[in-house]
Amino acid sequence: MRKCIRCGSDMKENCAIKVEGAGYGIVLSSDKNKLFGGRIGRPEVAICPKCGEVSVYMKDVEKLKW
Repeated sequence: MRKCIRCGSDMKENCAIKVEGAGYGIVLSSDKNKLFGGRIGRPEVAICPKCGEVSVYMKDVEKLKW
């Protein structure tokens, strides 16, 4: 369970980022010069129900170890 960095409350995890007006989301990549190269994955979002703090994080951090 993720804890809010602002107030210490338990955060609601496994939320997603949606781009308004588009059918696609956000994908993180290790190579900004390639369109689909080096995909790390999709970020997850946690939201604090008490203060509204939003935390964007990667669930699978193994892909970040290059």
